[in-house]
Amino acid sequence: MDFRLTEDQRALRDGVRALLTGRFGPEALRAAVARGGRGLDRALWRELGAAGFFSLRLPEADGGAGLGLPEAVLAFEEAGRVLLPGPLVATHLAAGRVAGAADGATVVTAVHGGLVEWLDESDTVWGDAGDPSGAVAAGAVPLSSVDPLTPLHRIPEGLPAGRFAGPADALAVLLTAAEQLGNAARTCEAAVQHARTREQFGQPIGAFQAVKHLCAGMLVRVELARAAVYAAAVTADPVDIAAARLLADDAAVRGARDCLQVHGGMGFTWESDVHLYLKRAWVRARRGGPVTESEDVLAEDLIAGTGR
Repeated sequence: MDFRLTEDQRALRDGVRALLTGRFGPEALRAAVARGGRGLDRALWRELGAAGFFSLRLPEADGGAGLGLPEAVLAFEEAGRVLLPGPLVATHLAAGRVAGAADGATVVTAVHGGLVEWLDESDTVWGDAGDPSGAVAAGAVPLSSVDPLTPLHRIPEGLPAGRFAGPADALAVLLTAAEQLGNAARTCEAAVQHARTREQFGQPIGAFQAVKHLCAGMLVRVELARAAVYAAAVTADPVDIAAARLLADDAAVRGARDCLQVHGGMGFTWESDVHLYLKRAWVRARRGGPVTESEDVLAEDLIAGTGR
């Protein structure tokens, strides 16, 4: 079976990358950080809608591109590479179900793992059983988010609140895993680039075995996660999605930590972007709920003896 990207998929990936790097480059990233999670860039949101980011999987008859889950995964991987802020997953899944979501006119958020992102900046919260609700859930508690680009509210246990149900919840986990994959790939590239250019004792630090091992480990985790995420996008199987989530979270969090290690002291400074990737990886890892839920899915499958 051939899982290599088709020519059209590569063109889609390259087009999304060009759009995002051009529209949300380093200067825009820093400007968003300076805003501290306040004032979501609505112009950018509408540009994403016009480009088909949110309507990618909608049928052409409904104004979408008529593409599938693998193509959506490629787009979200690129979003993860640039740390694109906002409730991207919720708005994408709401396209065709919530008015204005598909074209970026409406910002939709949802509850993931007891947390809701960008609550104050969103127009609606995804409602129970997939029905959109315009009312913000009463009792949501604002949190001090470790990620300056992801404002968070906590939904107390037992409080009715909008969250994805059924298959949509699994898709949210998979698209988040795709973002984590993009995060991991970017930190791996940043570490390798720094290792090639930063010199110590008269030679690039990449010449030292300890640094080589860090970079090699990052690459291995990225490629394992990539294989799992892409496979899950093809099968859309809950067990494959659980495996993809675990591998992608590990690649993103450990990759950002190792990238910090390669950068040394400068990696811990506010001026470096490396810490932003680690903080976003931490927040995304909570989006799919407790990691034990995905581990339980895999354990149950192993016990059942399906042979996957």
